[in-house]
Parts: sequence; structure tokens; C-alpha cells
Amino acid sequence: MGEGPDLLPINRGVPVGKFILKRLGQMILVLIAVSILIFAMVRITPSDPISSMTKGKTISPEARQELVEHYHLDKSNPEQYLIWITGALRGDLGESYQYKQGVTFLISQRIGTTLTLVILSGIIAMVIAIPVGILCAVKRNTWVDKLLSVITLIFVASPVFLTALVFMMLFAQRLHWFPAIYHGGMKDMILPSIALATSMIALTSRITRTSMIEQLTSDYIRTATAKGIPQRRVILTYALKNALIPVITVASIQVGSMLVGAVLVENVFAMGGLGALLINGITSADYPVVQGVTLLMVFVFLCINLVVDILYAVLDPRIRVK
Repeated sequence: MGEGPDLLPINRGVPVGKFILKRLGQMILVLIAVSILIFAMVRITPSDPISSMTKGKTISPEARQELVEHYHLDKSNPEQYLIWITGALRGDLGESYQYKQGVTFLISQRIGTTLTLVILSGIIAMVIAIPVGILCAVKRNTWVDKLLSVITLIFVASPVFLTALVFMMLFAQRLHWFPAIYHGGMKDMILPSIALATSMIALTSRITRTSMIEQLTSDYIRTATAKGIPQRRVILTYALKNALIPVITVASIQVGSMLVGAVLVENVFAMGGLGALLINGITSADYPVVQGVTLLMVFVFLCINLVVDILYAVLDPRIRVK
């Protein structure tokens, strides 16, 4: 079909394998830079980790020195960073000051809850956002489009913790449809997941609408419609395919930001995931916990970006420029 963009000459760029290796190299460099930044930011806080370990109790100079040496606090900051990062490469993120357990073990106990929350929220968001965006584009400037646009703008402007609190009061405490506190069941996960998904639904549906309108007003779509191709096929086969790249961009950024939002949502619903671990680590000056959880979140975010880059290369080979 000559009018579609699929038959235009394409610069296929570098091979997919080389493209992925290049992105992996960039990801490693960013991860190293971020790890240094995390370590430095934790160290500039005015809190005293020894006081946090002892909960403010007075201890002998000998006991204090023993703690200092055990946690390598007697070494210079560069030496402490090297000890931490080399351990992280082996999967050892250090020992928590507060829990007296390995940070890797503490994360492994809680990461399942957080990942389930984020993944379920992402699925809910995409299942709702893309159809809503398509509907708004097809029905643009009608009451349907205006109503859905107002609703999405409200959720875009609402902080995720506020949305979570409102959902808890309305659907848990007033309507009793869902439990207000997380107890480990799948039903307990539904309301937090919807609360976390709302901002992603709102923004992704807006981007889908804008991108779909751009495609639906293109010459190749008008030509396809004039040739009698069914509207459903024109929308889903031609327009949606070419509208997906900006949608994937926004969705990937949103999934990464949902890791941060999950910290707040977990605390609203008392879920006991990585959010609770991170907040407890911050309040108790638990350096290894804060460093480990933050580095993990950054690593997951970078992995999501890598996956998105690969999807880009598959959907549009012109992105793989030399």
C-alpha cells in the first residue's frame, strides 16, 4: 500500500546486536555515576550512624570504635565507596546498621511486594490508558473527549499519595469494597495498584490521544479511508502502530517514576515493601539500606529504559543510527 509510511525508504542503521551493546555500555556508565552520587549524598547528611545504631544510648569508647571498624567508618570516603561498590558487584550491599542483617537479604524479603505493585499498576494503566486515548482521539472535541480529558487532568495534577488516601477513604473505609490495610492477599493489592496507576493512566492516555490525532489526520490515513478500508483496521493497524513510539516513551518514564510512587503508596496501605525499608533507613541514618535500595531502584529504571530502547529499534529501525 503505497500511501503508508511502512513502504518509505528506511535507513536501518546499525545491527540490533551492536545497538544493544552500545546501550548497555551507556547504562553501565550511568550506573557508575549514579552510584557515586548516591554514596556522596548519603554521606553529606548530618546524622551520626553510630548514634542511630545505639538508639542514642551512651556506649564506651571501645564499643564505639568496634562499631566504627566493623562498618568501615574509620576509612576514607573513597575507600568506603570501593568497599561498597565491589561488594554490590558480588551481590553484597553491606550490612544494615539498624537490622544487623545483610541489605541484600532485607531487599529480597520485600522486593516481591514492590515489584508486584509496580507491574500490576503498569498493566492496569496500559490496559486503560491506550483505549481511552484512542477513544478521545476518535471522538475528539465531543463531550466524551472533553469529559475524559477533565478526568485525566485531575489525576495528572493529583499527587499519588493524595490519590491513595482518597481511594482508601472512599473504596475501603466507606464502601468496604477493598481492605484498607495490606495483608498479603491479591485482593489487598488491587486498590494500591489502581491508586498508583492513576497518574500513568492520565498522562499516557493524553499522549496516546495527541499521537493518534496526529496519525488520524495524516495523508496516508485519509487515503486508506478513501479506499474503503474499514475504520477499525485503519485505526488499529495503521494509526496505532505509528502512534506507539511516543506512547512507549512516556509509559517507560512513568513505570520508572512508579517505583518512587510505590514508596508512598506502600506506606499509605502499610504494605511493608521496599518503601517502608527505604523510609526506615532514611530516618535511622542506615547508610547501607538507603544506598542499596536507591541503587536498586536506579538499576531497575535503567533496565526499563534499555528495554524501551530495544523496542524502539524493533518498531522503527531508523532509530538505530550510526
